[in-house]
Amino acid sequence: MHIVTLSFDDGFLTSNMKVADIYEKYNLSACFNVLATRANESFGDFKLWNELQTRGHEIMPHGYRHANKSTLPLEQAQNLIADCLNIFESELESFDAHRSVFNFPFNASTPELEDWLPTLVRAFRTAGGGLNPLPDRDTRKLTTTARGPGNCEGHLDKEIEGLLSVPSGWLIYNTHGLDEEGWGPIGADYLEDLLRRLVSIETVTVLPTGKVLDRYC
Repeated sequence: MHIVTLSFDDGFLTSNMKVADIYEKYNLSACFNVLATRANESFGDFKLWNELQTRGHEIMPHGYRHANKSTLPLEQAQNLIADCLNIFESELESFDAHRSVFNFPFNASTPELEDWLPTLVRAFRTAGGGLNPLPDRDTRKLTTTARGPGNCEGHLDKEIEGLLSVPSGWLIYNTHGLDEEGWGPIGADYLEDLLRRLVSIETVTVLPTGKVLDRYC
């Protein structure tokens, strides 16, 4: 069993709409991790997030703002996370913080935040390498890898090769936008070809993080 999660961060409007369309060609759900307060001409808003969620995609919290929590005083970092979750509960339909996955900006956490967060959320994503064991009911910490600021397709290909070289595992790969948008982007054509290849492999399942936890825990 091999699970692949491509974790699209920050909420880039143009990229996320393209990603959703590409995933839907293969009857797949994309994994979008978005900020609670960033909405302008380049980024989506909760109207879009609710629409994409209705279409079957996963929307998870990425922070109140794009702050590196590992550099902030603990109480300030906790308040930012709590404020983010409160906005999600108010704005995202059917959102339940205790069923959510919090995705740290910069994949930067601290031991204190990791000890505290499971009181608020189901799990969290931080740095530590893309290959995770298959989850169980006690899974709280998910780790990811990424590559940037330029195109990360070569790195992603190697991570998928690594996943397929072991008997089982879950690859969580953190990307952002498509083509030239965001840090460490991938091409739209590359994404479509990658998904086509992955769905043709019998042992591979492509799912967002929350749906993995729902299915296997």
